[in-house]
Amino acid sequence: MTPDDAIAALGSNPQKAAEMAAYHKVSRRYLGIRYPKIDLLTKAWRAKLTLSERCDLAQALWDSDIHEARVAAAKLFTQARIKPDDTQVWEMIQSWVPQFDAWAIADSACIAGQKRLLADPNRIETVATWTTSDHLWTRRAALVMTLPWTKQNHPKPQDLEIRERVLGWAASYCADSEWFIQKSVAWWIRELSKHDAKRARQFLTNFGAQMRPSLRKEAGRLLRD
Repeated sequence: MTPDDAIAALGSNPQKAAEMAAYHKVSRRYLGIRYPKIDLLTKAWRAKLTLSERCDLAQALWDSDIHEARVAAAKLFTQARIKPDDTQVWEMIQSWVPQFDAWAIADSACIAGQKRLLADPNRIETVATWTTSDHLWTRRAALVMTLPWTKQNHPKPQDLEIRERVLGWAASYCADSEWFIQKSVAWWIRELSKHDAKRARQFLTNFGAQMRPSLRKEAGRLLRD
């Protein structure tokens, strides 16, 4: 399958494309198609392409700078296990991070990255370097990509270590003036509150006053007084 074939298979809806361009406010081409269609197509492509072919297709789709094509590129790798070796995939996702410029594409790539972090938690060392980047989307990716560590009801010692490490990053983000950065903190703490309300409440007690009031409220929305 060529990149042109893949983009043609995605299709287009000019009216929706115009609406999406106005919504995302990033200058690039939009096809105006719904994400469920991208899910169905990428699942079919994953089933019939070798890993090498998927990597080539994903990079070409990403390089097209078409909104839905970049989402599709990420979805080609949204799976728990990639055999025989996922090193190339992880390196590719890393190379995309500095190019993030909008939340929808960034989130799609981060979900793929979450799978690769879970496959090898030692990769957290790479993610740690993102937290001091001048690029706000790279800083944000450090929290979005580590969201799986908010979701464990019975975390292992290594999981708790990673959770506490990320909470340290989140604490340093609370005074960040960028809305998207504080929003990522609120997201992380809200998700954590579903599984460890005590720790989420402790975080907000210590650092919540530094956050924008609306985002502090969002972070604690699921916590009982």
